[in-house]
Amino acid sequence: MQITEHIASLSEEGRLLAAAAEQAGPGASVPTCPGWQIRHLLRHTGMVHRWAAAFVTEGHTAYHPDGGEPDLDGAELLAWFREGHRHLVRSLEEAPADLGCWTFLPAPSPLAFWSRRQLNETTVHRVDAESALGGQLTPVPAPRAVDGIDELLTGFHARPKSRVRSDKPRTLRVRAVDTAATWTVRISEDPPQTVRTAGGDGTEDVDCELSGTAEGLYLTLWNRLPLTAVTLRGDRAVARLWTDNSAVTW
Repeated sequence: MQITEHIASLSEEGRLLAAAAEQAGPGASVPTCPGWQIRHLLRHTGMVHRWAAAFVTEGHTAYHPDGGEPDLDGAELLAWFREGHRHLVRSLEEAPADLGCWTFLPAPSPLAFWSRRQLNETTVHRVDAESALGGQLTPVPAPRAVDGIDELLTGFHARPKSRVRSDKPRTLRVRAVDTAATWTVRISEDPPQTVRTAGGDGTEDVDCELSGTAEGLYLTLWNRLPLTAVTLRGDRAVARLWTDNSAVTW
């Protein structure tokens, strides 16, 4: 995906999130985030949007703390969220291609990193907001889902912070049946190592395989859908290693 595609999709995802939050109401429970209500979701995501925008507009070259979550609620909170989302989108649209600032995952450039990261951040939390309504989720196009799986597997969980570990080496294959993308994740006492390949079902013997649409895998790997949303073959305990330990921390 191109940077302009990431930014355009980020703009739409933020609007969808706000619309779902407005319809659900601030006190609605968020099933995909146990213990959270819509107000918590808006405060968190709005804070992240402003935090990310500050790197883009102020050019911080080292980690810079966020400004904290606001003590707002109701219509005032929703307006605050929308304002911060629009500011983030504008900041990315107006940023120079050679933007220099801090990032925390490998990327072709800081602008590419923040555009992609905030798109996935907002998409996952849009799903959270829509889950509070209990209806159908807005689809995630397959190319975007594949891109999001890449970020999660080869970015977040390649870091030392990943808690997806096993004393006994295990191998998990993730196969998107509606695309040519397959990922092989090697789990050990060290951070997971992931290799993406194109085409085929994969010939290597693995301990467990998760297969399904790219969207289904994306949301399952982010723990927004249950394992029953995809097809599991092999040792279920390997899949549970993922679901029980893959929550992302910065």
